[in-house]
Amino acid sequence: MPTDTKITLREITAETLSPILKLKVAEHQNQFVAPNAVSIAQAHFSEHAWFRGIYAGDTPVGFVMLHIDLEKPECFLWRYMIDNNHQGNGYGYRAMQLVIEYVRNLPGISEFDLSYVRSKGDPSGFYAKLGFVDTGRMIDGEYIMLLEF
Repeated sequence: MPTDTKITLREITAETLSPILKLKVAEHQNQFVAPNAVSIAQAHFSEHAWFRGIYAGDTPVGFVMLHIDLEKPECFLWRYMIDNNHQGNGYGYRAMQLVIEYVRNLPGISEFDLSYVRSKGDPSGFYAKLGFVDTGRMIDGEYIMLLEF
């Protein structure tokens, strides 16, 4: 697909669920993110989950899930993945820019957190390019990065 392909975040419906469930990261990335089926199941049991399919044109290429609690207020990147067959096209970066813009416009949210497993090939460099900084903190063995608005 051309690099000017429109990237969108779309609600996942009964009709669009199957293609989202088929998306997979590269095998060496499995340690960094849970399968989409696990994420969607968890989302359905969390009152704070917000999740979307990531599309390049009309093709599903990824998945994003946030934990949003406007009462605290806080927002955390719970899951983020781009399918192995669609990595390297800039879709992940452009989709994350859309996610950041969405979070920036949530009432009362002044920072956006995420966690990652530190290992060879981890996504910390990707998130740093988007403005996230390592906090030096850890939760459940994962390193925390933060983007302040």
